[in-house]
Amino acid sequence: MPPAATAPGGFIGRRRELKALRADIARTGLDTLSGRRGARSRVLLIAGRPGSGRSALAAELARQLADDYPDGVLRAALTNPGGGPVPLDLVARDLLTELGAPVQPGAAEDELTEALRAALAERRTLLLLDDAAGAEQVEPLLPDAAGCLVVAVSEGPLTGITDVRPCTLGGLDNASAVALLSRYAGPTRITVDPRSADAVAEECGGRPAALVLAGGWLAERPKSSVADLLQALREVPEPAGEPAGDRPLARAFRLVYDSLSPVAARTLRLLGLAPAGIADAHIASALAGCSVAAAEAALRDFAARGLMRPVQEDGAEAAEPDPRGHGSGYAGSAGLQAQYAMPGCLAPLVRAALDAKERPAEIQLARARMLERTVRLLQSCRALGEPAGSPARQKVAGLPRSLRFASAASAAAWLRSRRPALLEAARIAVEEGELDTLDRRLMAAIVRTLIAHQGAEAAAPDLYGLHGLVLEVAERRGLAREQAAALLNLGDLDAQAGRTTDAMARYRGALSAAREVRDPIATVRALESLGGTYTELGDWQRAADWYGRALELRLTRGENADGARLHGRIGAVHTYAARWGAALKEWRAAYGTYRRLGDVAGQARALGEVARVQEYAGRPEESLRTCTAALSLAAEARDGRLEAALQLRIADTLDRLGDPATARLHRAIGERLLSDHPQ
Repeated sequence: MPPAATAPGGFIGRRRELKALRADIARTGLDTLSGRRGARSRVLLIAGRPGSGRSALAAELARQLADDYPDGVLRAALTNPGGGPVPLDLVARDLLTELGAPVQPGAAEDELTEALRAALAERRTLLLLDDAAGAEQVEPLLPDAAGCLVVAVSEGPLTGITDVRPCTLGGLDNASAVALLSRYAGPTRITVDPRSADAVAEECGGRPAALVLAGGWLAERPKSSVADLLQALREVPEPAGEPAGDRPLARAFRLVYDSLSPVAARTLRLLGLAPAGIADAHIASALAGCSVAAAEAALRDFAARGLMRPVQEDGAEAAEPDPRGHGSGYAGSAGLQAQYAMPGCLAPLVRAALDAKERPAEIQLARARMLERTVRLLQSCRALGEPAGSPARQKVAGLPRSLRFASAASAAAWLRSRRPALLEAARIAVEEGELDTLDRRLMAAIVRTLIAHQGAEAAAPDLYGLHGLVLEVAERRGLAREQAAALLNLGDLDAQAGRTTDAMARYRGALSAAREVRDPIATVRALESLGGTYTELGDWQRAADWYGRALELRLTRGENADGARLHGRIGAVHTYAARWGAALKEWRAAYGTYRRLGDVAGQARALGEVARVQEYAGRPEESLRTCTAALSLAAEARDGRLEAALQLRIADTLDRLGDPATARLHRAIGERLLSDHPQ
């Protein structure tokens, strides 16, 4: 992922810090001094309080160093907008995905971090780890490659990691602080009153985030002077309970927040609910209960005031928001919405205002509106992954234009860019919820949309996490039906990943939960899954037993087509175990059921398997007659590939019976059919 968080020429100040950081890269480390080559990458630490510009400095450093690391720059945020740590397995998984490395769904944290280190071992990559809470988040991600560089951003030291080169940030120097203020207010007012500008910089403690807010306040008031800004700042009371280092930012935020209209202030407060701290016009519109166009205008205004930052295409926030609020804007289509991120240093202040001003019922209603809008966008996005003319496409055609995507490509791009926020929305929905109707719809919509655009295999790691969230809340609240469904889905993913023992435990748990609430659908699915797991383990007797239980339940419910399929599975298990008589009985039962259902293709497949078992049992003449009958049924069903397979089987049987000429004829027909009916 190329670094794009800081545009060339857009970064202000920190020249001394940048020079020192670059010098630290080449400086001799402790391993070199001891005569050993460093086994791990060099680690640079940029430490500072939130709002000190630490992330912007890291992004600028990455931009300047990008050419030195030909394998690219990787970014990862280690703290979520709510202030909690991002689980390391999620961080490692996302980084592996960026590298194009395979990711096993449900893999443990240590497996993923080890895979990440292995993937980086032969690369020359710059890894930017933003907002680390401590060394325990950074150390497992450090590449075992001296050619890599890690730039970590944290509030304090990374105690426990050797040879870390720290760069501790205070406020900007006075000249840089005034230059940042001038970017918003314009040079004229700064030049006219430089002393007041210096005093404003001092009031803001040289903190870039506070200076951006102060500059945004001045930019909104063309007739106000810098002295007016200084007086307004000094009139803001000192916030009670705030550490001295955080007071300048808290006062600057209060100045800007109090200047907002009541409607704008409420919109800003509700944006604190946006998943992953990222919002577009649709999210803002749903939270505030206003039109999409009005929400887009509000987001632009907040960006101009320094309250939000435009998110660039690679997912990075712009280091400094455009003081004019320019961006891609609302274009009337769901796929073209500009995204804005709330700076992490402002999120606690906005959340405090939300808790102080909004009633819990209003917060719950706003979140419900947001989830409902997200579900509709997901349904629209999923439809674009379906074939043209499908019912899903036709349904979406009736939606408002703002909820429709222009093309499948734009829908897929929207899904990629919104994926972190969607997964965070799912986490929030189940964290304190009861899996009500809206929560279920959201989870189902995310799962189906991911599968529609990415495929089940590519989406498996995300699906594992989503089903895990459902299982967590289902177990916590005693929701047996939801617990059974989640366990079945997780078991399937474990089985696909080769974790057969884990899959079996999931299926047994699902069976117990399904029986508790007398859910026949989940029960029979769990029984079949257990049969498939024992088949994978080569335990033919238990496999046949579990399949038999599922068959009994299917037949009791009148599900004859599924019953025929299960007869076939039991027949296959007996075939593996060389129990030819039992296998023939089951395949003939499957053939009889398909015949009663009028399924000609099913009859042909079942009869073909009867012929296979007869061949294995040493009865080639019977096998030939049965296979010929199956061939007639396959031709009637117009199943070309099945015809081809049966022709080739007849050819093999004729070879064994000593008729090579006829065998060649059937083999030629089979090969021609295969070419005419490719997979």
